[in-house]
Amino acid sequence: MISPVSGVAAAQPVAQTTTQPAAQPASSPQPSTTDTVQISNAARAMLQESIENPAQTAKEAAAGDRQAMRLMAKEAAARASEK
Repeated sequence: MISPVSGVAAAQPVAQTTTQPAAQPASSPQPSTTDTVQISNAARAMLQESIENPAQTAKEAAAGDRQAMRLMAKEAAARASEK
């Protein structure tokens, strides 16, 4: 059985003081850094395949491109399973 708690005083709010940091002298701006990224040829090929349109994929598949053939088969299977 649960019994109520009695005789507990409410907590009083504590005033918090804030201190402002000392102003720092103006320094010369830091030069921005530039990072260079190099993308591999395989990543570039994957990017190109992902952004090409279906007509281009069909054209490549007809020319014997194995990756395009797999993509066309995968898309056809997805369309068949939706019906």
